[in-house]
Order: sequence, then C-alpha cells, then structure tokens
Amino acid sequence: MPKQTTLPPLNKPRILVEKSGRRLTVFDDGRAVKTYRCTVGTNPADKTREGDRCTPEGQFYVCVKNPQSRYTRSLGLSYPDVEDAARGLRDGLISREHHDLIIAAIVKGTRPPWKTPLGGKIMIHGAGNGRDGTAGCVALNDRDMLQLYPAIPLHTRVTIVP
Repeated sequence: MPKQTTLPPLNKPRILVEKSGRRLTVFDDGRAVKTYRCTVGTNPADKTREGDRCTPEGQFYVCVKNPQSRYTRSLGLSYPDVEDAARGLRDGLISREHHDLIIAAIVKGTRPPWKTPLGGKIMIHGAGNGRDGTAGCVALNDRDMLQLYPAIPLHTRVTIVP
C-alpha cells in the first residue's frame, strides 16, 4: 500500500502535541486521523519567557499560515495567550499595554503580539529532519509538514501537553 501523501478532508480538525512523546496527532471530529513524529524545544519545561527554548503548553489556535516559511511551511500559534499575559503582568515581565494587546488579539481570534518578553512566534513547521530540539517551536520533517499544512485551516485548535 503506498504511503498517504495527503490527509483526507477534515471537517472539525484539532491538533494535539505531546511534548514528552514527541508526537503530533491530528484529530477530526474527535477521531485520531494521523500521528506524526515531532521535535519540540530543547528545554522540556513550559514556556515563560523569550529565549528559554521551551515549547509552550496549553490551548492555542492556528493564527497564521505561511506557505513561504524558511522552514518549508509554518502554522503560527496564538502564544502568548490569556493565561500567559496574566502571568507576565503579575510577574512584571510585560507592561499593561502588552497584556491588553494580547488579550484583545485572543478575544478577536487574531495573532497576539509576538515581540514581548514572554516570547512568541511559536510555529508548527517543517525542517525537523535530524533535529534534536528547537528554540520552542514544534518541528516536523518536511514531507510530513507538506502533508499537514494544506489540511489545517486558520483557527484550528492546538493543544500542547507536557
């Protein structure tokens, strides 16, 4: 049987990333459709700030699709989210203005500010071949990313767990 080169049409897609298992699973209407091996941040903790080399944990959505990514293709995630903004404000990492901009973007379902001390620009992208870890993104091998990218629309829910 030949390898599947595309995902079937998805009605209600959702993505689950399991950091410790280095797995990205695509679900459709609650049913697992495909699982890919992935690479995540070199630091296994939850992301708290720019440069910590951690992949964030929590509930996100695809807020950007980049077909011209230098990493084959990329799906941008809505990090930082509401909880990250609250933590960042409480811990003095971000200003009230940054907090409010993050909250407004999440409420509207758009891309939150990515240039804050919390970090940002977390992607699911290709160019994962042979990598031991990333700076915080989720990397797939190029063939898998080319398969995943067209099947995942904007606003697809992405859950990242330890």
